[in-house]
Amino acid sequence: MIDRTPRLAVLLGSLLVTTTPVAAQAGPPNTLTTSETARGWRLLFDGESPAQWRGYRSDTLPAGWQAREGLLIKTGSTGDLVTRELFGDFELILEWRLEHGGNAGLFYRATEEYPKVYWTGPEYQLLDDPNHPDGRNRLTSVGAAYGLYPSPAGVEHPAGEWNTTRIVVVGRHVEHWLNGTQLLRYELQSPDWLAKVAESKFAAWPRYGLAPRGHIAVQGDHNGELALRNIKILPL
Repeated sequence: MIDRTPRLAVLLGSLLVTTTPVAAQAGPPNTLTTSETARGWRLLFDGESPAQWRGYRSDTLPAGWQAREGLLIKTGSTGDLVTRELFGDFELILEWRLEHGGNAGLFYRATEEYPKVYWTGPEYQLLDDPNHPDGRNRLTSVGAAYGLYPSPAGVEHPAGEWNTTRIVVVGRHVEHWLNGTQLLRYELQSPDWLAKVAESKFAAWPRYGLAPRGHIAVQGDHNGELALRNIKILPL
């Protein structure tokens, strides 16, 4: 077996050294800086076309999602989105905005082998904490690794304002960031992770969190508006 630990350490060290803490978009929305382009960053939404996205287990965009005024946006309950491309190790940054009481989620390394995206893909929770019941539990609050690892309170911006999320996935290592603050980190398939999964609803789905590559996905099946912009990814 090849020991990839040194390579992962180098990648993570590089991210810590070269990545500026997440802040507001410096240039025009849905664009990359010269430095980002040189480092290999790519846009997953150019502000006009949702062509890099499709519905879960579908080749078309679910009704209710649209590109409008530089935003990838949905109103009301609709289908989940997935990237057409698969990603393994990556850094993902995006801005998101929920309405009052809003609820959504981001999934990573998700596959389409089961009826629901959350049966395989770990979730970064998007939530209006003060105005949604899930905000009463840090395991289901904004930025949490849903149902498994809690996030600290007080980092999110209020409903109707933009938040910036960063997700880093390298090997089994995962980090959740929000508005420049690291919320949590964990190791997929570690003894601690396996114990938490076994005690959660995810124990019912044997492929949960095991795929080395998968889709980035956005939850759409909750009511309310969700708007996204500045969605960019750095494959590692």
